[in-house]
Amino acid sequence: MSKRHPVVAVTGSSGAGTSTVKRAFEYIFTREGIKPAVVEGDSYHRYERGPMKEAMAAAVARGENFSHFGPEANLFDKLEQLFRTYGETGTGEKRYYLHSVEEAADHNARLGTSLEPGQFTPWEPIPTGTDLLFYEGLHGGVKGDGYDVASLVDLLIGVVPITNLEWIQKIARDNAERGYSAEATVDTILRRMPDYINTSARSSARPTSTSSGCPRWTPPIPS
Repeated sequence: MSKRHPVVAVTGSSGAGTSTVKRAFEYIFTREGIKPAVVEGDSYHRYERGPMKEAMAAAVARGENFSHFGPEANLFDKLEQLFRTYGETGTGEKRYYLHSVEEAADHNARLGTSLEPGQFTPWEPIPTGTDLLFYEGLHGGVKGDGYDVASLVDLLIGVVPITNLEWIQKIARDNAERGYSAEATVDTILRRMPDYINTSARSSARPTSTSSGCPRWTPPIPS
């Protein structure tokens, strides 16, 4: 915990509404003149898109569950190191996961790289002079055997909506923004369920504050 270099984490499952909470914080930061170091939870996944698909296929062949929710698919030690280092020094390293062609183009222009969607950017230092670290993703409050990210967070906000609404939001978002069919997203939801219950849901149960992510509109389910 750090008063000089605080760590704020907004945590919740995919489609829960963490991005909405993040936008609210961005408004507050702008209004109050606060300079945050923003970290995306997806950047602490272990695998890029291609290797992740291969790892999932291998797990299925072994009769095992494997998803982005569980510890095997993430770098919890690296995330824990970042939170600790930033809390002590106000510095650290981060990277980006490129979800789309547009994100890839922006970062390639910035870095002089030729990365594609589904890849990570190289690790880079967090800019100096930031007022706080702001994390948004699946595992801001995760705690388990050999890692305790939650203990290093000064303000932990869990976004936990009504479960059915959460899945509806995810299906609509993945179809509209990421090009996945409703069937593919439902398969993903079912595959992630054990890790969601055992890892991510417990992470969201530890926060300083909890938000029930209720949007002002209900997105349609793609046919």
